[in-house]
Amino acid sequence: MGQFTELKAADGQAIPAYVAKPQGQAKGGVVVIQEIFGVNSHIRSVADGYAAAGYLAVAPAIFHRVKPNVDLGYTPEDMSEGMGLKTATEALPSPGVMQDIQAAIRYAAQAGKVGIVGYCYGGLLTWRAAATLDGLSAAVPYYGGGMTTPDEIARKPKVPVMAHFGDKDKHISVASVQAFEKAHPEVEVHMYAADHGFNCDQRGSYNAGAATTARERTLDFFRKHLG
Repeated sequence: MGQFTELKAADGQAIPAYVAKPQGQAKGGVVVIQEIFGVNSHIRSVADGYAAAGYLAVAPAIFHRVKPNVDLGYTPEDMSEGMGLKTATEALPSPGVMQDIQAAIRYAAQAGKVGIVGYCYGGLLTWRAAATLDGLSAAVPYYGGGMTTPDEIARKPKVPVMAHFGDKDKHISVASVQAFEKAHPEVEVHMYAADHGFNCDQRGSYNAGAATTARERTLDFFRKHLG
């Protein structure tokens, strides 16, 4: 089990982050970027999982600038609140929360090379981080909402990227994933017979097979680029 610590962004803003430490020597660092539901029990368990795999895992509270202590579930009301928080976060003046992710990367770097993984909105932020932030060695967005739009496809990642999508995802069309893949032959894209949120075992869209396969692929990817 991890615990919360405080990061300091470039503008001086203090940002809470859940930190899970491995037993023994870390293989590297992994920054875990939340869904629209905050650093909730699921995201904390994801961070714990990366720590169990040997990495120093850091999950910054991405919504802290617009609302502290966000810890939502997956009801329709939670979904609505989370979407509102995402909208408010996207409206922050540049660089917004990207500087908070940069602070998490700096913290994780004490363990060696750093990878980043994110889910849903966190997948989009992971893609942006791969293109704009410093100190990363690999990036893995899961069903990044919005990352297959033309503006996001236009970004150029600075590090190796693996992307996971579900072919039943109503938020991210298969056609848009294909357009992303065509524009970025350097990105390792995986499509699963699964819905949006397939990695989250607290959601109705959870798909154990897809989640297990995606995690194995992600861990292999991190071993290759962080090891």
